Amino acid sequence: MQLSWLQTFMAVYHTGSFTKAARQLGVSQPTVTQQIRTMEVEIGHLLFERSTKGTVPTPRGTILAQDIRESMSELNAAIDRHFAPTDTDRPLRLGTTAELASTRVIPPLASLVSTGIDVRVLTGISHDLLSRLGEGFLDVVISTTRPRRRGIEATPLCDEELVLVASPQLTAEVFPDGLGDDPEQRLAKTTLIAYAETLPLVRQYWRHVFDSDPDVHVGAVIPDLRGILAAVAAGAGIAVLPRCLCSTALATGELVTLLEPEEPPINTLYLAVRNGALQDYRLSQVHTELLRCAQQWT
Repeated sequence: MQLSWLQTFMAVYHTGSFTKAARQLGVSQPTVTQQIRTMEVEIGHLLFERSTKGTVPTPRGTILAQDIRESMSELNAAIDRHFAPTDTDRPLRLGTTAELASTRVIPPLASLVSTGIDVRVLTGISHDLLSRLGEGFLDVVISTTRPRRRGIEATPLCDEELVLVASPQLTAEVFPDGLGDDPEQRLAKTTLIAYAETLPLVRQYWRHVFDSDPDVHVGAVIPDLRGILAAVAAGAGIAVLPRCLCSTALATGELVTLLEPEEPPINTLYLAVRNGALQDYRLSQVHTELLRCAQQWT
């Protein structure tokens, strides 16, 4: 049994794919396949099975991964420290949404960049960013959804309250008497401005407040919450936004809340990295600074 085989096994286990594991390890897919098959012959049991969800570990494979995970992580970190030092010339790659990058992430990163840590920020939708993290193209992701991918560890970063907002003009025109006793039905007659076609924040708000999925016409999809805020303030429709993002607009009367639930919906942000990645001292610094600064985010 060779160390490289175990490293290959853990790469397949974490990524759920022979192809992604090969890309992560910098080898060919046939090499990964041969090493896994050789391991299975040595052990006498299958370690992975193909399914519609990708490459899934067998019970034997899961037990092996659990037995060696911590030891392999420590061993790989020791190898990196003493035999293959981390390439400090390569910038750390951070993924997050566009509005989080500009309103929250840049200030804590600025202090680290000034100390010599190079960072590259990639913006996009959390689902896509988490996929790129799992494939090794990103080092850390601030996600607006809870990561559920194998091989990724996530730390809760902060909670943000979700509010349903509209412009005062639209509210006066469409809801002159408020939302009444059946707010869900009244809201179905208006236009929604959404972040994505899957309605992530909207669906979360509706399920929490109305215990149902939203049935509202989507007038526009804007993958930037700041753009949604501007569209709603201009009277384009209603939207679900984090209160922290629109607190100024609410305070000045540019926007108004349509409902005030007794228990407002809460969305949790997560700080995600690949298992064992925090052995990289620079990444550990970024991770710690983001967690520290997030305590002040409201």
